[in-house]
Amino acid sequence: MATIEQTNPGTDETTLVTLTARAATKVTAIMSEEPAGDAEVLRIAVQGGGCSGFEYALGFDRGAQAGDHEIEFHGVKVVVDPFSAPYLKGSTIDFLETLKESGFKIDNPNVTSACGCGSSFQMAEGEEAPAVDDGCGSCGHAH
Repeated sequence: MATIEQTNPGTDETTLVTLTARAATKVTAIMSEEPAGDAEVLRIAVQGGGCSGFEYALGFDRGAQAGDHEIEFHGVKVVVDPFSAPYLKGSTIDFLETLKESGFKIDNPNVTSACGCGSSFQMAEGEEAPAVDDGCGSCGHAH
């Protein structure tokens, strides 16, 4: 269950993103290896790029910035910038560890199609990505 740290008017923070307990455990372990003060929050963002138009960016930050949505899951503070929020609404971030793969998986109900390598994705018609380069580099697909 999410605990809202800060509420931004006009948004329903509890449905913005969800971080599973398994993902939170992995994030906490990785954060503990970072220098003190450098990894205070997990920043989740969407940026233009890849062969399908958008890419996810997960990383650590020193804290929230003006306008960020702030949510806490299982002791992990998560921030999402106002540009990324509409693209991430309803997404779940999990950590998978199987024989075939290991890593963070983002289940985003807003995605209409994804690149063959899974590194980038497209949104519903009418959603335009910021300027992109010529492919994600992972699967060799070009625009």
